[in-house]
Amino acid sequence: MSEWHLPDRVLRLEGRALVMGIVNVTPDSFSDGGRFAATETAVAHALDLARQGADLLDVGGESTRPGAEPVSEDEELRRVLPVVRELAARTALPLSVDTSKAAVADACLAAGAHVINDVTALRGDPALAGVVAARRAGLVLMHMRGTPQTMQIDPRYDDVVAEVTRFLQERLQAAAAAGIEAARVVLDPGIGFGKTTEHNLELLARLGELRALGRPVLLGVSRKGFLGKVLGRGVEERLAGSLAATCHAVGCGTAQIVRVHDVRETRDAVTLLAAIADKEARRP
Repeated sequence: MSEWHLPDRVLRLEGRALVMGIVNVTPDSFSDGGRFAATETAVAHALDLARQGADLLDVGGESTRPGAEPVSEDEELRRVLPVVRELAARTALPLSVDTSKAAVADACLAAGAHVINDVTALRGDPALAGVVAARRAGLVLMHMRGTPQTMQIDPRYDDVVAEVTRFLQERLQAAAAAGIEAARVVLDPGIGFGKTTEHNLELLARLGELRALGRPVLLGVSRKGFLGKVLGRGVEERLAGSLAATCHAVGCGTAQIVRVHDVRETRDAVTLLAAIADKEARRP
């Protein structure tokens, strides 16, 4: 549970939580509104996140915000593949690609990416699992109810934590059946994906229950809508809320990787948490 195996390296997930910087190569992201949609600006932004202390970079060419329209395979490749190629040549950081399409994943892994971050948890494209297995890539399996177009239409659960946990267990088993070793997989409860504010808060409050799955947890709370509803803040005013939720998840010992927009501030927060935890562990 303390390691994540990628094609050419093993990431140790003990001590400080790893920070995954978000690189949106989209014109319709909820958080940055297409500021980094061009290849040159996306690469420059990614390299800046690396300088700020990112441990991984997550490149995405299709928005998964609520109501987002699907993007064609050709268009997604046009957006992300040049960015992945350029970053693979200019940074040694592991590169993740936020995609559910097998052809996009295969091309990006061939170009130097290490991880496929799939919001559909291998349900969107039946060929994706085979690509990940053949390339021996890292994989993020995320929980989502419905699709980005439908996920926020009256989401309901009897017990959101139990249902998310059961879903992730089933998808972990599906990955194993496709030849993807558990050591290559991390799990994401999908905060904000087909969940109300109360569902998101319940997941955060009981995040420790995901430890039963035996794999590391990646958490994405950065600037999300539930923070705005709780705090009454717009997208650009959610840093404090993002850090509070992140520190809770990391501090309770469940989230080993955090996917964020604000890398420098998050890196500082998780570094301090790790220093405090180390001091606590050394107490006689």
